[in-house]
Amino acid sequence: MMKKYLILIMLAMRTTTLLGQSCYSLDQLIDSALQRGYAMRTAQHDIDAAREQRKEARTHYFPTVSATGGWFNTTDGMARLNLNPAEVIPESLVPVLQQSLPAEALAALANPVSMTMMKDGVIGGVTALQPVFAGGQIINGNRLAGVGEQVSQLKMQLTTNQVVLTTEQYYWQLLSLQQKLKTIDAVDSLLASLNKDATLAIQAGIAMRNDLLQVQLRQNELQSSRLKLGNGISLLKMMLAQHCGLRDTVFVCQNTSNDPYTMPQYVAPDKAARSTPEYQLLQRNVQATELMRKIEVGKNLPTVAVGAGYNYHNVLDRGHSFGMVMATVTVPISGWWGGSHAIKRRKIERIKAEEQLADNTQMLQIRAQKAWNDLQEAFEQITIAQRSIDQAQENLRLQRDFYQVGTSTMSDLLEAQLLYQQACDRHTDAQVDYQIKLVTYNQSMGMTR
Repeated sequence: MMKKYLILIMLAMRTTTLLGQSCYSLDQLIDSALQRGYAMRTAQHDIDAAREQRKEARTHYFPTVSATGGWFNTTDGMARLNLNPAEVIPESLVPVLQQSLPAEALAALANPVSMTMMKDGVIGGVTALQPVFAGGQIINGNRLAGVGEQVSQLKMQLTTNQVVLTTEQYYWQLLSLQQKLKTIDAVDSLLASLNKDATLAIQAGIAMRNDLLQVQLRQNELQSSRLKLGNGISLLKMMLAQHCGLRDTVFVCQNTSNDPYTMPQYVAPDKAARSTPEYQLLQRNVQATELMRKIEVGKNLPTVAVGAGYNYHNVLDRGHSFGMVMATVTVPISGWWGGSHAIKRRKIERIKAEEQLADNTQMLQIRAQKAWNDLQEAFEQITIAQRSIDQAQENLRLQRDFYQVGTSTMSDLLEAQLLYQQACDRHTDAQVDYQIKLVTYNQSMGMTR
């Protein structure tokens, strides 16, 4: 009889409940979270922005082309000329002019003449200026933009790791609660059988009513646990649906893992740390600070540029156009007063980045070793939990046999049943803990999905 109930328990723990609901595997949930998650979209936007910044920096290699144009109309001419003909005509020409010009013309030559120019006009031009030497600012600026794009991609890896870890945690926690709910269903069936047996025994006068009351109390406790598990499952489904971008919370999680719970190969912490995106980010930080120092030096070096232009103007009622070539040299002189301090500041920032790389590398090595230790412990806990299930199962079988022959009490039998349920729950928790610790260890080794 006891063997029959144990078989029912094991079958109930392996049977999918709530037919008609959507069923998701771990891979499906992770794929959904990576495709629809808000964090992943934000990280992709950062990559796109960094890529555009790199393309923007590349344009600085090309000439700067500008065009200007204008039109003006003044209330009075911008240039004024007052001319007195009598003052500029030589005296030797006066008799000749008196004989050849009429009296009115001679009178006009004696009066001053006023002239205005540039009252209105049009100007325009196109200029192209090509930098020849800018102290390395353009080259190093492009390199810095490239480092920025690499940083955004590494941050995408970190975001991916976090999304995968969070999904795994939600998934295994939900699977654990679903498994515990199945255990409760199986134990509830066992208690219902005990309730029936105790009732018949009381009616036959071979048992006391206290046995039935103990079974009923245990059933009430089980019902309370069922409510708590139901609330926990409902909340976890909401969290998982929000995290993965699912349309609704009416689903169950399916365990498709065939993992025999074997330990992965050990990797030395120093090697593991250098494979992580965190370490690569620290390296990029050192590169970025060095490039910013070089850019700061370039700001205080001479800049050379050559260019060409084409211009047109019409300010004297006659259009005129012309081309030109040019070369410019700019030497910052007073800029060195503050520039030298800016260069020293950049050197200090580079030293800080190098020290941060050394210190955080040690922390990454410690993290890798701790992840390995935690994984070993979780693996051993599964073995211990499985051994506890076997022992609790045998104890439950013996206590049921003892109760049937009258050498054990209902309290002992219910205690054995509780121990068996607790052993099953601990085994489920151990499996969940192992799966999460495995993901944490893989990520500490630099393994990404």
